[in-house]
Amino acid sequence: MQIFFSAIIGYLLGSISFSYLIGRYKAGIDIRQHGSGNAGATNTLRVLGKKAAAIVFLADALKGVAAVFTSYLLTGSDTGMAVGGLAAIIGHNWPVFFNFRGGKGVATTIGVIVSVAFLPALFAGIVAIMLLLVTRIVSLASLVFLTFLPVTVLLSDLPAVYFWMSIVMAILSYWRHRTNIVRLLQGKENQIGR
Repeated sequence: MQIFFSAIIGYLLGSISFSYLIGRYKAGIDIRQHGSGNAGATNTLRVLGKKAAAIVFLADALKGVAAVFTSYLLTGSDTGMAVGGLAAIIGHNWPVFFNFRGGKGVATTIGVIVSVAFLPALFAGIVAIMLLLVTRIVSLASLVFLTFLPVTVLLSDLPAVYFWMSIVMAILSYWRHRTNIVRLLQGKENQIGR
């Protein structure tokens, strides 16, 4: 029962769309009707600038942290934290408060995985950041991060539930980035700063 409540709370936390709220507060717009149409930090960067994007990224990551911490308080178990964290990502991607039109879940995923598997997340993150600096393509760096993550988690001594959680994270990310993948294969994906 506690795991069920962890999932519900995680989902509701994830459903808070900070890019939408910041867009309304700062510019009176629905961020989903501008730029790429995505309710996330990268589109916020394109539409509203660096400061707003940084706030959105941090807030989205922190709701992942909050979901994991709440699940720990409720269940005290690795399975509970994994379920609560995944529910937060699902909430971000398909938020109940915003007609199920959310973002792609990368920042929230980072908040979740850093909370339960810091070193594996750090190693995968270093690879992704290096790639981002070279290519300036956020979607590619995000996909590489989520691809390497199960490997780094598997090579750690963490409970198996976190490996399976990282697999689900990767599947969710690939699904949400499917149009980006098409553009990457076509050589047409957008770069930041251009």
